[in-house]
Amino acid sequence: MSSGNFIDLRSDTLTMPSPAMRRAIAEADLGDDVFQEDPTVNELEKKAAEITGKEAALLVPSGTMANLAAVLSHCDRGTEVLLGDRSHTFIYEAGGISAVGGIHSHQLPNNDDGTIDLERISRGIRQENVHFPETRLICLENTHNICSGSPLPLDYLESVSNLAREAQLMIHVDGARIFNASVALDTTVAALAAPADSISFCMSKGLAAPVGSLLCGTEPFIYKARRIRKVLGGGMRQAGIIAAAGLVALEEMVPGQLLQDHKLAAVLAAGLSTIPGLSCNLNLVRTNLVFFETTYPHVSPSTVVKIAESEGLRFLASGENRFRMVTHYGVDAADIDRAVEIMVYVMRTISRA
Repeated sequence: MSSGNFIDLRSDTLTMPSPAMRRAIAEADLGDDVFQEDPTVNELEKKAAEITGKEAALLVPSGTMANLAAVLSHCDRGTEVLLGDRSHTFIYEAGGISAVGGIHSHQLPNNDDGTIDLERISRGIRQENVHFPETRLICLENTHNICSGSPLPLDYLESVSNLAREAQLMIHVDGARIFNASVALDTTVAALAAPADSISFCMSKGLAAPVGSLLCGTEPFIYKARRIRKVLGGGMRQAGIIAAAGLVALEEMVPGQLLQDHKLAAVLAAGLSTIPGLSCNLNLVRTNLVFFETTYPHVSPSTVVKIAESEGLRFLASGENRFRMVTHYGVDAADIDRAVEIMVYVMRTISRA
């Protein structure tokens, strides 16, 4: 995608709305969504519920708010949620479940494919004891961002669900990129959502809409989440301008654009893996996220990023000698070829320094 003169692979949040989205925004039927009178929002929420196989849905400004509203709806103050130690909710959402909700965060180790061992989950569930917080919720992430954008397979989700039901726990899935998981696993979003009590998805990542996320679950759950959205300042008025783009995104981007994103990610990963000084595990590239590492010792990640940016390529350092590139709407095959060429130049420059 062109960002000025840059190929910008930092995130799929950088997508710009399509021409059809812009037209839909301009022409949307509007009302007051706090009164639940915006017809375009109501249509999007109905469609989101149908797609995820849930009873109801709620439009919120962001994925972070969707996850926070979900946890606050499922849990009381002083109770506990089990989640991965590499999950977005734990790392990138400003500790909101604790800061706002007074909910204890119990982190369990994520495997490289984004799963959490069932035995670890089972051991993490608190027994009834006055000394312990009460375990209420298990949170999963699908696809799992930090863990190479890995899609969590249905059989794993069903196994976690069986465990949760036995322990009388709820499950929330941070499905920011659940459509990527659906495409990668060749199954429906509803199938992947079925083992969960609630699921969120983001319209402004792979779906390329400018803003907004949907939280989906039972009607009583969404009623409670709507109240929490108000508490968090997320009640919006003529929000149909947001919902209109989301409706187009669900038609335009799935599955065709996402399939293209995954294909280009695989091409990118293959190209990076051939460059001396870089390492990329091709087996973990399943969706639109490509993680790779430098094999040269004592190379500053910021140096790699800075040299690449000077040549017209943007991406993120995501740890010590680890980097992330993301394919998305607006990025084409020529951009990927050029990105690989730039990385060849970057690594040659570093090797000669």
